[in-house]
This record gives sequence, structure tokens and C-alpha cells, in this order.
Amino acid sequence: MALPLRAALRSAGRFVVQNPSAMFNMARHALGMRIAVPLDAVRWFIASTPPSKKAPQDVTVLARPPAIAVGATIDLMGTTVRASASIKVEQLDVGPEHLKVKIRLANIDLKVLGEAATPVAALIKSGALDLSKPGNLLKFAPKKPDVLVEAQDDVMVIDLMKNPKVRQNEKVRRVLETLTPVVNVTGISTDGDFLVLQLKATPLGIPRAFNAARALAAG
Repeated sequence: MALPLRAALRSAGRFVVQNPSAMFNMARHALGMRIAVPLDAVRWFIASTPPSKKAPQDVTVLARPPAIAVGATIDLMGTTVRASASIKVEQLDVGPEHLKVKIRLANIDLKVLGEAATPVAALIKSGALDLSKPGNLLKFAPKKPDVLVEAQDDVMVIDLMKNPKVRQNEKVRRVLETLTPVVNVTGISTDGDFLVLQLKATPLGIPRAFNAARALAAG
């Protein structure tokens, strides 16, 4: 099910009318080779994404500069939990063969919802989990996420290309081959109620990007 384009445009129009200073802030960031995305747009996208049984519910997104604070209700091994954390992107390494993100987690909070009598619920309620070092917990998890490259204390390195569906998606690979030689995202942060993407331009990569674009069009 595709997201409703008309609804998206109407929502964007209302946002601009209600927040006239937003265009100024976006232009200011653009002068510094940054793309500023209103967090309201992120919230709209999450709210408009078709729901699924396994997807997080009641997702909240807040700015906690330079980090972003995210909360959601999730199913954790049969236990309904309200989870929240501040996520700071420390480093990005994007290319046709890898999509690495180094993140630092802070202010992690887990609350069991309802009267679940599961081992996970008992563990959370006991306070025995050291939530200040989530990376150490993940290292000893029985089943690690396939995208997890490294985990230590409050730092994790994720490579989305380790996920088979992403790695085998030829369109994703072609788009990365076209864009990354010329322009790349080197950082993500928050400023006010904006998600800010720092860009780096590499004009010398234009011929390589042009050849990738021709291959994408031919394919």
C-alpha cells in the first residue's frame, strides 16, 4: 500500500503556512550543505505508514539536540514494553556496498505494560539490566540482529547492507552507485524541531555517477 501523495502534499502545505519560519531555517541549512527535514514530516510518515503486527506502535519522535529521542510500544519476546531512548548518530559511512551507521544510545527506559508474568517482564522490573550499556547486552543476546556489526557499552555500529533484503535489492544498490560518488550524507543531528542531514559534495565523482545513472536507466 503506497503512502497517499495528495495527503502528503496537503500536509506539507499546511506545515509551511503554519510555520513560515521553517522555510527560512531550511534555506539557512541548505547554504551550509545541509538538508533540514521538519520532524513533523517524519511523524507524518510514521503515522501514515501502513501498520503491521510486528511493527512498533505509538511511535514518538522528539528532538533532543544533537540527538533524537524515540519512543515506541514493542513486543519484546512476548512482553509488551514501552521503550524509549535518545539516539545520537556519531558517524555515517554510505556506499554501494555498505550502509554503516555508528550510533550512541542514552536515556534508555523500558517499562512493562500490563501484568505480564514473563521472564522478560521479571528481568525489567527487577532493575538488573544495565541499560546504560545496551551494547554489552546485545553482545550476549541469543539472536543478534543481522545488521549489527559492533556493540560496546553505549555504542553500536549497524550496517544495513548486512540485511539480505537490502543487500539483494538491486534498485537500492543502483541508486547508491548513482548518488554516493557525487553527494553523500556524512552526519545526522537535530536542530530545533528539524532532522538535519549534513552533505558532502564530490564533483570529481560525476563521471562515475553518470555511468551508474545510465546503467540504472537501462536496467
